[in-house]
Amino acid sequence: MKDMSGKVCMVTGANSGIGRETALQLARMRANVVMVCRDRERGEKAQREIMEASGNKNTDLLIADLSSLEQIKRLVKEFKSGYEALHVLINNAGTILFKRQENAEGIEATFAINHLGPFRLTNLLLDTIKKSAPSRIINVSSAAHRFTDGNFAAVREKNHYSGFRMYGLSKLANVLFTKTLARKLEGTGVIVNAVHPGFVRSNFGNSNLRGPFTTGLFKIIGSLFAITPEKGAATSVYLATADEVAPVTGEYFFKKKPACPSDTAFDEKLGDALWDMSLKYGL
Repeated sequence: MKDMSGKVCMVTGANSGIGRETALQLARMRANVVMVCRDRERGEKAQREIMEASGNKNTDLLIADLSSLEQIKRLVKEFKSGYEALHVLINNAGTILFKRQENAEGIEATFAINHLGPFRLTNLLLDTIKKSAPSRIINVSSAAHRFTDGNFAAVREKNHYSGFRMYGLSKLANVLFTKTLARKLEGTGVIVNAVHPGFVRSNFGNSNLRGPFTTGLFKIIGSLFAITPEKGAATSVYLATADEVAPVTGEYFFKKKPACPSDTAFDEKLGDALWDMSLKYGL
């Protein structure tokens, strides 16, 4: 097992699913783990369990709703007041919504949480991440990014909403953000990679499902085909810790190996346009 003693690792969405498992595995490697969770009660429960299971007391908890720019700014301020370094940032938190919702800024919520959250958090922490180089950023995406046309104007559309379409669009944004950021950070000692964790058995999206039939169907499919959170977290942990990926940046990984994302994910002009669009929402 890799010894991550002295390394500060932040994991978002760390109270359940692959986020919790990622935090646990890093804690077992003796890393100083900073768990970012939206709900304090659930976060504190997960923190206690991780400390007990790993024997690592260097496990911190920060609370923030990553759909909110105000809360992200507060999170960053709180983090920087207690830490001078950040060696690994794992942007894991995400959601899927089947009915259109907006955050406090009036932005479609799936896009706000899944893309703008990581975009804003990463950029606001980038000075610390650069100072901590060699350092790593891992963005948890999904194979769902393949099933979208890359039309980000859909984020502003209020009619004909499709939760699956918006989820796929936000996951494409994760890969485009990864590749664009990797280009911008060339030569800094910071590597950035995206990961498809696989179809993971977790509570992801359950609270947003439409009715008992859909919920039951998802549970049946999950029990038959989904992998465990431990297996789902394996590639994120690998990218955060493995020596052999230290020179690798701007890639999309699946099962601990580089994979080829969709053709749209290679569109640098689209990536630059997405970056500019994201900046307009504010940092």
